[in-house]
Amino acid sequence: MEFDLIARIRRRAASVRGDVVLGIGDDAALLAMPAGRQLVVTMDALNAGVHFPAGTDPADVGWKALAVNLSDLAAMGARPAWCTLSLSLPNADDAWVEAFLDGFLALAARHDVALVGGDTTRGPLSACVTAHGLVETGRALRRDGARAGDDVWVTGTPGDAAGALAQWQAGGARDPALRARLDRPTPRIEAGLALAGIAHAAIDVSDGLLADLGHVCAASGVGAEVALDALPVSAALAAAFDADRRRVLQCAGGDDYELCFTAAGGRRDEVAAIAEACGVAMSRIGRIVDGGEVAALERDGRRWAPPRRGFEHFAG
Repeated sequence: MEFDLIARIRRRAASVRGDVVLGIGDDAALLAMPAGRQLVVTMDALNAGVHFPAGTDPADVGWKALAVNLSDLAAMGARPAWCTLSLSLPNADDAWVEAFLDGFLALAARHDVALVGGDTTRGPLSACVTAHGLVETGRALRRDGARAGDDVWVTGTPGDAAGALAQWQAGGARDPALRARLDRPTPRIEAGLALAGIAHAAIDVSDGLLADLGHVCAASGVGAEVALDALPVSAALAAAFDADRRRVLQCAGGDDYELCFTAAGGRRDEVAAIAEACGVAMSRIGRIVDGGEVAALERDGRRWAPPRRGFEHFAG
């Protein structure tokens, strides 16, 4: 059955990229690296009940499995190229795999990503992807470049995915716009590519805005101040939650896969032009300061203490 699944995936994933010398079907893939580029590699796994709710449409699981990895490439300013996929399935469910591939390969085609190998095994439902991207030598965005005085920006509207998860956990009304942000996040590839050379540091928001901005600050040896009133909010999130709950979701919810980045104050017009060209909102939410703390500030300057700063993978 394993080889039948591999053959099924191979038929669906035939590559049209000229730099794939040898794809699925051998012990490993052969890929041609272009001159003047560095290879960017990332890996993320999605586990049922942890990264997606039980009963999630398999096409959405497929989309998200690739999207979370492409989001990491976007945060590095890299152009996606290739990926591998490891699937763990409780049983050999052909219909589930076909639907999973519908979502996975739809996103792959959108960004010209070739599936070049992987593995299938029996076990708890899980999808693990390794994604490879290319960046011009020396131009990768990193976490360690933020400088005191930089503006802090975020793309999109953080909190939507966490809002959908909260609605699902509560078992009440579910907003389809929020659920779409949980099931099918949009990797900000075009924004990441355009920000290379302008942004000083970047990260994708997977575990919560304050927590992930904290990673940038720790790597850069700086602190940050976030203006709570500057956080962008979607109409769907504003309609579904009161201001206090919304603030927690925006700051600490995670699973948004938006980009948080820093740039010099003198680049604001360029950031605005990139936002318009890419068709994605970019909101200036704070600034980088000396020190090592990330502080969330009320309008009057008082510090706001969230109940948590972000998702903790091994908590409780």
